[in-house]
Amino acid sequence: MKRFHVHVHVQDLARNIDFYSKMFGAQPARVEADYAKWMLDDPAVNFAISTRGHGHTGLDHLGIQVDNDADLAAMKDRAQAADLSLIDEGATTCCYARSDKHWVIDPQGLPWEHFQTLGSIPVFREAESAVAAGATSVAPAVDAAGAASAAADASACCTPRVSGKPIGIPVKSVGSSCC
Repeated sequence: MKRFHVHVHVQDLARNIDFYSKMFGAQPARVEADYAKWMLDDPAVNFAISTRGHGHTGLDHLGIQVDNDADLAAMKDRAQAADLSLIDEGATTCCYARSDKHWVIDPQGLPWEHFQTLGSIPVFREAESAVAAGATSVAPAVDAAGAASAAADASACCTPRVSGKPIGIPVKSVGSSCC
């Protein structure tokens, strides 16, 4: 099964949890101090909100969550066959989860995350926890093809590998794009 994913940055997490819980008729599946996520079956959507938007609110990114490696590989193969600008994070941690993911960027610069969640972690990103503990941070990726820059701050999650042809429009900086 594939599940549509939407991530929205909000200013007041509690107020938005209350609003979306009423709207969806369901409580979040996960709540943290800066994040909440609903895993809805009707409609099938992974809807997340966070206060990690670097000062802005609104849509952060869209995505498609898959249940298995084969579906994720097929989506990646389709993006590569179409020569879309692909940002491949591979195994990474973000949004309180361990996952395997890649990104494609639409013509407006909106990031689309394709991912498989592999497990839960107690922090938003392990890289942030390591930096806070005094470890060195991960160096940002360089887009060797000169295409769009890495999606939002995806390099904060890991070092993306970019391939494909440029789409002609630079990626907007939209805050955190890892969920």
